Amino acid sequence: AAGLDFSNMVMVNPYLTAQIPMRVMNERYARRFEFGNTPARATIEVSSLPGGARIEYTGVAVRDLKQRQAVRPKNMPPSPTASPCVFAGDTLYCSAKSGFIPGPHGGVYAETTPHQLRQTMRNLLDNLEEAGMNFDQVVATNVYLDGLQDLPTFDQVYSEYFGPMLPARTTIQQIAATERKPDKEDHFPDLEQVSLIAVRRPRTDAK
Repeated sequence: AAGLDFSNMVMVNPYLTAQIPMRVMNERYARRFEFGNTPARATIEVSSLPGGARIEYTGVAVRDLKQRQAVRPKNMPPSPTASPCVFAGDTLYCSAKSGFIPGPHGGVYAETTPHQLRQTMRNLLDNLEEAGMNFDQVVATNVYLDGLQDLPTFDQVYSEYFGPMLPARTTIQQIAATERKPDKEDHFPDLEQVSLIAVRRPRTDAK
């Protein structure tokens, strides 16, 4: 109806119930987008949706494809399901990140929400810096917590990364992991994730 297609998408939020496995959703989702040029994404696992729906999507698109640019750190391989960040003009939409430590033995090794958050913010900063930006330019975040009881300790760490004017924020509790214990490879479940929106400052170069 708007005269756009999937190539115009810059950010997508899938709301996923347990009735559809993540693997199945990812396989079908990836078919809709050009490999390595997918929108930013934050997937929210929910207990139920209106009308008995198994999955719903919300998203943001940009009409002028010249204004759309995916951003990916050079040491990060392209993904069939999400770009780290995507520009729509001067607005940068960044995928949800967790406390995942990248690399050949990557995983979430931190046991607590505050410790995972420090790695999450490092991951987000890597993406911002690739776009020539920093946390000062963040205008909004979405926070997904495993348990809202962790909010006070989360906030203590979160506030260290921003000045006195905090970005706008939405905080929700995602479906919690069955157990907060490491697996056989000593990887812990994600206890938090953060996605964000940042705005690039206008250039002030002298002519």
